[in-house]
Amino acid sequence: MTIFHDGYDIESFEAGRGLWHARIRRADRQPVVIDGCPFPLVEIGFAWFDEDAAITDARQHIDRCKHRWSVPDAARAAPATVASR
Repeated sequence: MTIFHDGYDIESFEAGRGLWHARIRRADRQPVVIDGCPFPLVEIGFAWFDEDAAITDARQHIDRCKHRWSVPDAARAAPATVASR
């Protein structure tokens, strides 16, 4: 199952019998940028007892972390500068 939440696609999948996980991907298919490193997706590493629990956890991760997962285009394009004294 894939659902949309606040600009991200959440894909739930069963990794083993009764072990549900979720993958988070930006809906625009741009990489998720974490500390300057681009990732095509983020996989939530918890094994939940059902699909709904995995999706709920992924939504909470998005709500908690989305401000750190993407850098505004202007900041990404601007070269880093060091202030001199």
